[in-house]
Amino acid sequence: MIFQANPGATYTAYQAEIDAAIQRVLSNGWYILGKEVEAFESEFAIFCEVNHAVGVANGTDAIELALRALDIGVGDEVITTGHTAVATVAAVELAGAVPVLVDIEPEFYTLDPIAVEQAITSHTKAIIAVHLYGMPANLTALQKIAEDHHLYLIEDCAQAHGARYQGSRVGSTGIIGTFSFYPTKNLGAFGDGGAVVTQDTSLYERMKALRQYGWRSRYISDNTGMNSRLDELQAAILRVKLRYLENDNQKRRDLARIYDEALNSSSLLRPAVRQGTEHVYHLYVVQVDEREALIQKLREHGVGTGIHYPQPIHRQPAYHGRVRTVPEDLPALMSVTPKILSLPLYPELSVDDVHYVAKTIVEE
Repeated sequence: MIFQANPGATYTAYQAEIDAAIQRVLSNGWYILGKEVEAFESEFAIFCEVNHAVGVANGTDAIELALRALDIGVGDEVITTGHTAVATVAAVELAGAVPVLVDIEPEFYTLDPIAVEQAITSHTKAIIAVHLYGMPANLTALQKIAEDHHLYLIEDCAQAHGARYQGSRVGSTGIIGTFSFYPTKNLGAFGDGGAVVTQDTSLYERMKALRQYGWRSRYISDNTGMNSRLDELQAAILRVKLRYLENDNQKRRDLARIYDEALNSSSLLRPAVRQGTEHVYHLYVVQVDEREALIQKLREHGVGTGIHYPQPIHRQPAYHGRVRTVPEDLPALMSVTPKILSLPLYPELSVDDVHYVAKTIVEE
């Protein structure tokens, strides 16, 4: 079976170093917010080309923490996309704010800046740009909109660890960048994990306190915080995997190029790459008219696929009447949703397997 994603393959690839890192933590006897977390935060900040990073429990918490650090909450609106993991929108609601969902640029699947500007009201406080599938959003346009309207730009980088926009790492342009280390991510833990990054020292200090009950000194809460801590085991594992992230991202790009060439003669719409960006292919997403037939065909040939995502947020039962959409039914998003399909792609996937998947698709 060729899986759409296979996080266990990363453990096999770096097993000796990961085992040593785990043993180091177990032997040290310090399991929460210790030296491993501090070292990872420092190393990850350097990787992201920012001044600061704060490890948290997961990517959803990362977004909530970012919003809370910016004093965004009840009565405020946050503009983001309807084409994302539900975590992005859930985090906005957890912070007490109202999600406003806008349409996408269909060729890149990311926020449409024109729709963003049309959605701004007197209650708008922030824009969350989701770098979906490893493809950076249009940060130049979104940053200008944010500046013109005195809004915060937050980058949701959960699917784009290491991607670049105009030469800069994603997460370094907005006021705060947020990351998930869910096991299938480009930089994935073997459990949950996340981080926030920023250039702003005062925001860093605030987020560092807020992640643990608002403590600046132990047991004294200066602000009402939360409990969202990256643990030592996951930090130690992430430190190992971070050393290989650039190389693993290049493997993803190499495999994506093979797909691009092998599927050139097919009717599938292949991923587009925005000029001036470096895609990291968290997912290799195509569009196909007869999606269910292709899924079944690939399944019969031992190939797993995924759909990211089968239903836009505003069409999901939990969010009926809870979000505002601009334009009303997000037509660009609705046009691509029935067609998108994620093909197998991860660094340990073999070239032969990529050719096999492509051949299976192309052959009648």
